[in-house]
Amino acid sequence: MDIVGDEYHGLLARHDAMRLRRSLLSAGERRPPAPPGRSPAPYDGAADQREILRGLDLVSPFDGLIAELYGELFRRWPYLRSLFPESMEFQRRHLAHIFQYLIDHLHDPGEVTATFTRLGRDHRKLGVRPAHYEAFEAALRQALRRTAGARWTDAMERAWLRMLRFAVAAMVEGAEAALGEPPAWEAEVTAHERLRPDLAVVRVRTGEPYSYRAGQYAAVQSPQLPQAWRYYSFGCAPRPDGELEFHVRPAGRGGVSEALVAHTRVGDILRLGPASGTMTLDDDLTGDVLLVAGDTGWAPAKALLEDLSSGRAGQHGVHLFLGARGPAGLYDAETPARLARRRPWLRVVPVIEDEPGPGAWESVADAVLRHGDWSRHTAFVAGPPALVRATATRLLAAGVPAARVRHDPLPASRDRVLTAP
Repeated sequence: MDIVGDEYHGLLARHDAMRLRRSLLSAGERRPPAPPGRSPAPYDGAADQREILRGLDLVSPFDGLIAELYGELFRRWPYLRSLFPESMEFQRRHLAHIFQYLIDHLHDPGEVTATFTRLGRDHRKLGVRPAHYEAFEAALRQALRRTAGARWTDAMERAWLRMLRFAVAAMVEGAEAALGEPPAWEAEVTAHERLRPDLAVVRVRTGEPYSYRAGQYAAVQSPQLPQAWRYYSFGCAPRPDGELEFHVRPAGRGGVSEALVAHTRVGDILRLGPASGTMTLDDDLTGDVLLVAGDTGWAPAKALLEDLSSGRAGQHGVHLFLGARGPAGLYDAETPARLARRRPWLRVVPVIEDEPGPGAWESVADAVLRHGDWSRHTAFVAGPPALVRATATRLLAAGVPAARVRHDPLPASRDRVLTAP
């Protein structure tokens, strides 16, 4: 390893970050200049949100806009193509989700700042440099104009660019604050267990210390798919030996999940991004806990149960609802059953969903609500987005405070669930 070279590039990245940050905060695009002796005016995200929504129909759905954006980006800066995976399908969906999240939450700059600070830390693993954000902005400007057509206005464009710059400034701060940690961690596969033909438990151990909390997730890269990353929840709480666990089921052919399930062996080296996510146990957690998990959502639920078992045994009563599409869907059924036998404070309720289709996973939410009043519990919900949406919506309607309904970010949807970060 070239330590001198690494230090040099770290200093160079820090210089670039500071330069871009000054640029982003200058000359009135993000904030107007402040009178002498006064602080700058806070970013008025609500005003930009209203302006963006006025013209949102001109650029949505975002498929066309994003195709134009990446086309412009790679035409003008061909070398940037190497930062992205060979297949751009997941990347396009991810960017559409980012745009929708920003527009939905722009009225709450504090939440946007917190989210994009974490995202900036995570993006270091991709080799993203501050100058790349400038190229992205230029490409977005052109894509907006080409997609929107004659009704597009300068005011709409300025609102989009202020929104982007506000998010990017938070990302740069997040990346700058994380310069003391690796952009990514190499992790050797220590065990690979196929619990079903389409599901594997993959255990790894990193060469350098890796910090995370039960309930969080991380991006994983297989050497078979350079620059392709996929997020997976940790299936265990932090352990003394440093071993990490992921539960992986392919979502389609040719992706990272298929590589991890079908083509990964003990001794292979994966790469991990930093841990992220807020579906964790508060240090001052009061009251009992409700866990609702479906499919590989069992992984973070299992990690939370391990955390509760190790340091908080007996302090909280825990109800665990495990949803599955048929009996075979409970792929690790003996583990929660064994925990329930040893932990009198844990009650496990399996819920078998026999009817796939538009209403799938509704019966899990129904079962949860039938079992009691959860308004004094802290609820953690994990699994397919349909299960999370249905359960979180029902819990909120039943009186559980939004701050105590925890789940990972959901893909954009017209029937979004609003919860506390």
